Amino acid sequence: MLRLWGKSHHDQEKDLQKSDSKVNELKAALGPLSGRSLLFCNDACLKRYLEARNWNVDKSKKMLEETLTWRSTYKPEEIRWSEIATEGETGKVFRANFHDRHGRTVLILRPGKQNTTALDNQVRHLVYLLENAILNLPEDQEQMVWLIDFTGMSFSNSVPIKTAREIINILQNHYPERLFLAFLYSPPRIFEAFWKAVKYLLDAKTFQKVKFVYPKDKNSVELMSSYFDVENLPTDFGGKATMNYDHEEFSRLMTQDDVKSANLWGFGDKLQHVSNGHSVAEVSPEPACLAPAS
Repeated sequence: MLRLWGKSHHDQEKDLQKSDSKVNELKAALGPLSGRSLLFCNDACLKRYLEARNWNVDKSKKMLEETLTWRSTYKPEEIRWSEIATEGETGKVFRANFHDRHGRTVLILRPGKQNTTALDNQVRHLVYLLENAILNLPEDQEQMVWLIDFTGMSFSNSVPIKTAREIINILQNHYPERLFLAFLYSPPRIFEAFWKAVKYLLDAKTFQKVKFVYPKDKNSVELMSSYFDVENLPTDFGGKATMNYDHEEFSRLMTQDDVKSANLWGFGDKLQHVSNGHSVAEVSPEPACLAPAS
């Protein structure tokens, strides 16, 4: 989004006009879209891709077309909780029941709770929750916050570099400007080697969004309290609330959200409830060509 803070009303209007002009340029460059691509590429989406590429229309077009191609094959909007529920049994990644002070959705990640070995399914689980976090954003908010708790992390359950590379690629290239900040709370020493390996995979913007937080550091405490109400923030992150993950309750919420998602993407009438209580979507195939060729 545009950096309007501290600018005069006149300058803000000029920036908004420039933004709208760039959005229209990008629309024209993309050409006609249909189906889910048209739903995905709203003005807010185009602005995020423009922001990610410093408002360069050609680079934004290339980035967006690559995302449309990825979405046409990976189909993140079609992933259903019943397919990846096993990944969520320990609460290693889940959407919090609170927001930050600006209404952003909060995802809690606990790598020490890793409970499976199927790396592809672990990534699908995270992608599902990225989509779910976006689904649950308030109308005036486009970004989410990550809170990462390293309790129980060890060499045996750490994320392989190859998987970390894939996750970073997906987040940076297919969900640009969706992450506001990632708070890494009291990372252990074993994380240092991992961080040294993966930090070079982050682009400059994403790198600036990673915040190391330590409970005994005054600046860290102030940083957390500036973004979170300590009454809602779990004690695991320096707050006063108790963090309890109830897999059965979370599964119920996700099943409800699967219906919301299906309606949003236009296949709600084909969402069927199966005997195990979860929901499975039967969807029409996406047209092969989602965007003009690069």
